[in-house]
Amino acid sequence: MNSTTLGLLLVIIAYLALMIVIGFLYSKKNNDVKDFYLGGRKLGPLVTAMSAEASDMSSWLLMGLPGLAYIGGIADPAWTAIGLGVGTYLNWLLVAKRLRRYSAKINAITIPDFFSKRYQDKSRILLAVSALIIVIFFVPYTASGFAACGKLFGTLFDIPYVPAMIVSAIIIVAYTALGGFLAASTTDLIQSIVMTVALVIVVIFGVSLAGGFGNVIGNAQELAGYLSMTATHTAEGSSPYSLLTIISTLAWGLGYFGMPHILLRFMGTEDEEKLTLSRRIATIWVVIAMAVAIFIGIIGYSISKAGHIETFADTAHSETILIKLSMLLSQHGIFAIIFAGLILSGILACTMSTSDSQLLVASSSVSQDIMHDVFGIDLSKKASMLVARGTVIIVALIGVFIALDQNSSVFNIVSFAWAGFGSSFGPVMLFALFWKRSNRYGAIAGLITGGVTVFVWKYLVRPMGGILDIYELLPAFLLASAVIVIVSLVTPAPEQEIVKQYESI
Repeated sequence: MNSTTLGLLLVIIAYLALMIVIGFLYSKKNNDVKDFYLGGRKLGPLVTAMSAEASDMSSWLLMGLPGLAYIGGIADPAWTAIGLGVGTYLNWLLVAKRLRRYSAKINAITIPDFFSKRYQDKSRILLAVSALIIVIFFVPYTASGFAACGKLFGTLFDIPYVPAMIVSAIIIVAYTALGGFLAASTTDLIQSIVMTVALVIVVIFGVSLAGGFGNVIGNAQELAGYLSMTATHTAEGSSPYSLLTIISTLAWGLGYFGMPHILLRFMGTEDEEKLTLSRRIATIWVVIAMAVAIFIGIIGYSISKAGHIETFADTAHSETILIKLSMLLSQHGIFAIIFAGLILSGILACTMSTSDSQLLVASSSVSQDIMHDVFGIDLSKKASMLVARGTVIIVALIGVFIALDQNSSVFNIVSFAWAGFGSSFGPVMLFALFWKRSNRYGAIAGLITGGVTVFVWKYLVRPMGGILDIYELLPAFLLASAVIVIVSLVTPAPEQEIVKQYESI
């Protein structure tokens, strides 16, 4: 190992050590599972905003999005980013305050717990179904984060992918299992700052290496459809990006209404009146971060053309563009090594910030929602904490098993899990907060319809092509919403007690 590689490794180790220290410090503040899973609703506006967005962006911000732009140009990632930007703003505007107020009033600490108490579902079916959906979709989501870490260390230090991925998973599990929600939220704030620094450094260095901004744009303009919002670049030239595809891609924004790891930040904030400030911070950061990530993909093409890095032929490899740029940067002295280490830590940051939140949500679904609420297993505070932490480890092990395939695309895995949550939880959350006539029958039917439709559309309908080749989130979200309305109207109206509770909140 040469001095440059050793320097990069030391910077990354220092960063990872800081995350574990934070987890250890916050472990002393977790008195019960409510603290472990929701932090006692003590998050300030800045931590609420940045931890929500850091946990949202995941590894696809610094790996998936630049890799997508590098291969096909700006249309696909740009329309995705626009949809996500609008979705971010609307989620904060419409859902945040209502969910914080409602969940606190009924003392709900998880999303399945909120659905169950909102509809006073004594059968526990709603709780069990929503908890099961979380486990189904969060395990592959978590696996995508582990895979991103494995690609990082494998490319950087020329070590086998599997050991690198497993070590990364162990570190994420360590601070999450120790510190719970407060540790995850605090580290997410730090990680969002590191991500921002990484994006700025890469753009400045990348533009310089490519010969200037004009050269970057000039090279991109030479490729058919590369800078078009209505076409994508292909090996044969360009392919039209139709209106239907644009609408399908914009549908990414619908996913926000159903993301448990983001919704939990709304529930965990200390003061609902400060959520307005959080909304502004979150929206501005998300829009800028995604725009810069797309530009990095464009920069990457010019750097490949100049011969500084190899030319990538598919997204599974183009997702390493940021890693390649970091290695180039590290060759310019001690300060460059530190900056490059920060960039690589930034990749870890966006991966870890999502994985820790997903592990917590999946853990809460098993230990709190299923074991305690569905099956009625009562444990002492100490035993509950042990079960919660043990569940984090078990879920992580399953995620590691799924992540063993190093050729899987981070972007593709995330897009499927995103559709799953958006179409199952999203409609139910909106109707729970905005329609007092909705009932538990409609909620249960909506959850099942959204989740099942994602699988059916992804693997059976979408492969047919033509007008059916649209992102599975859109048809699943619309169908689930329709089912909620129809089933709620043809089944008994909610009891007066539920209606009064809704109106009071």
